[in-house]
Amino acid sequence: MAIIRTDEWLEEDWKRPEAICERLRPYFPGGKPREIYRELLSFGMYKPSAAIEKDVQLLIDSNTWVNMEGIFKKYRGKWNGPDIPIFIFPSAKRTAFLRKAPPQKSGVSYPDKLFLFLPHIEDKKELEALLVHEYHHTCRINVIAKDVRENSLLESMIMEGLAEYAVYHECGENYQAEWCSLYNEKELNHFYKLLLQDNLNKKKTEKEHDRLLFGGNGIPRLLGYCYGYFLVKKYYQSHRFTIESSFKIIGNSFIF
Repeated sequence: MAIIRTDEWLEEDWKRPEAICERLRPYFPGGKPREIYRELLSFGMYKPSAAIEKDVQLLIDSNTWVNMEGIFKKYRGKWNGPDIPIFIFPSAKRTAFLRKAPPQKSGVSYPDKLFLFLPHIEDKKELEALLVHEYHHTCRINVIAKDVRENSLLESMIMEGLAEYAVYHECGENYQAEWCSLYNEKELNHFYKLLLQDNLNKKKTEKEHDRLLFGGNGIPRLLGYCYGYFLVKKYYQSHRFTIESSFKIIGNSFIF
């Protein structure tokens, strides 16, 4: 199915995101537009504003949908990945406090679909890096064939680490997320013993899972992401796995 032409939806209904989410109902069986929008908001989808209208036009003028189609075809062929629908929408604007920070891109992956939330980005390699990260998630979810709601903290950490390692391999270090270098090895080992070691089996349905993965409330920011990437890097040094094989390496393999 590849890239869904949500640019046409946005031209007509960008001010009414729930109307856009009405068109998404076939992809969320049983979901209501308001529920779908609330879920996508939590992952970085936009809220209507005058600035968003400009972003929509910039995304259209820069051929974002066509460019992303080519990127997706490249990796679907390279990784023999699933043919899924991909939806592109503007990303949420930063708060006034953070307005001078770089614009944020984000996404969310499902077994059968993928959403990308974008500011206007001139560097096409940035688009590729986001697609690589999110599509790696989808490929791994499909190969492992397990409900992600059953994921342990360890599996969630490894998923993020592997996806960002794929970005490093395919796009280069300059296109990796900033969280890859938030903490040094000494700090990570300290946090592991203090916070992560006894909680690796926490399920995604447990509050502690997300608290340790994302950080906050006394937990270092994005701790699970950072330690997951650290584990993947260490594992690669001794195993030299390929991206294609990384879809099926079980999470426990990375603890040594």
